[in-house]
Amino acid sequence: MFLPTNDKQFEFWKMRRSGMPNITIANMLGISRQAVSRALLLMDERIESTLREMAQANQIAVHKINAERGILIGRSVPFQAAAIVFVSEKHGVQVWYEHDGDCGSCLRYTECIELLWDYATELGIRIEKTADPTKMAEELFTKVKAMV
Repeated sequence: MFLPTNDKQFEFWKMRRSGMPNITIANMLGISRQAVSRALLLMDERIESTLREMAQANQIAVHKINAERGILIGRSVPFQAAAIVFVSEKHGVQVWYEHDGDCGSCLRYTECIELLWDYATELGIRIEKTADPTKMAEELFTKVKAMV
């Protein structure tokens, strides 16, 4: 499940995920459009494989995958809850289960807020600022699901 986030292919992938066309990536880096396309095809395969492995490891039944965005939508078999597996440049591969959390008493409160803001920023998604990570996650992942 290793994703080489410091690899050139991953950099190309991040650029494309942010909306940059292949030709722009190629021109910026002084390489051919075909080289960018080949690299992105390989990276998409790695991303999809990683998402599927993470889903399998967490017993998540896969419903949809978008390797270009680094998103897998599924359902946790043991928890009977919606689940999203996603690739974050800053946080790596993450699994998020739909749940009603007691965020005020959770030790990971700050970590969750940071992850949600970072991921929304990576995808160019605007979410409302709130002190409740559960509400932020609901808004973010509703928008993420629409992308897939």
